[in-house]
Amino acid sequence: MANFTDWVGKTETIEDVLDYVLVARMAATLGTKLPERTGPLPHLWHWMYFQPTLSFHSLGEDGHPSRGEFLPPAENLNRMWAGGRLKFFHPLIIGEPAKLISTIREITEKQGRSGKLLFVTVEHKHIQNSETALLEEQDIVYREPTKFVTAKSDPCPHGQWSETHEANSVTLFRYSAVTFNAHRIHYDYPYVTDKEGYPGLLVQGQLLATLALQAFKNANPDARLSSFCFRSQRPIFCPDKFITAGQKTSTGKAELWVGNENGIAQSSSVEFMLDH
Repeated sequence: MANFTDWVGKTETIEDVLDYVLVARMAATLGTKLPERTGPLPHLWHWMYFQPTLSFHSLGEDGHPSRGEFLPPAENLNRMWAGGRLKFFHPLIIGEPAKLISTIREITEKQGRSGKLLFVTVEHKHIQNSETALLEEQDIVYREPTKFVTAKSDPCPHGQWSETHEANSVTLFRYSAVTFNAHRIHYDYPYVTDKEGYPGLLVQGQLLATLALQAFKNANPDARLSSFCFRSQRPIFCPDKFITAGQKTSTGKAELWVGNENGIAQSSSVEFMLDH
């Protein structure tokens, strides 16, 4: 096992302007209402911004930035966004400048059934007008390449609300484009099937989380979010059909999930207050 102690505590700062053009493109990609030009940025749309603007020669074979820059060098391991925890303090305002300070908080190596696993937790602090608007912890997992094996479980329930979706390559490509995500598993069919052993293009975990939260807000329009946590459990492939669903569990809390007849692909939870 490699020693990654020196990587813990490493920081990176990126400044950006929350450009309205990207907001319009995300609204078109998601098929949702266009936000006001100088209004609050919808939750989870911040993933469009603060992306490193690297040249093609600074990317690895999988399309991610070459490892060993900000994130530790995990050679010959496939990278996945496993989940995260977000706390919302103030809305990010469209059209205004903002700053992201990212810090590597924890690196853990484990030996799993499929081989070596490397878990990296990164804290992202989003600052606008000198105030922390959003605090996020991102969980990244690196794993050895293995052939994907489908393991079915009980179909996911419909809950108190649900929306139906069908994954398609155009939406996956447009979401990757608007978030400046060059990870090839989302748009390069020969790469994802031949090199990484999956049966098809993978739907982005961030897109699934965004759709799950959008379904919650459609069903609960008066809810003001304070936190959101999500965990990816299994992939959804193009052109699978899937649902985003959920139910309230107690006052100010709800459980959300994304899945289909093969089981739950992503589970999440929200805490919220009601605006009256």
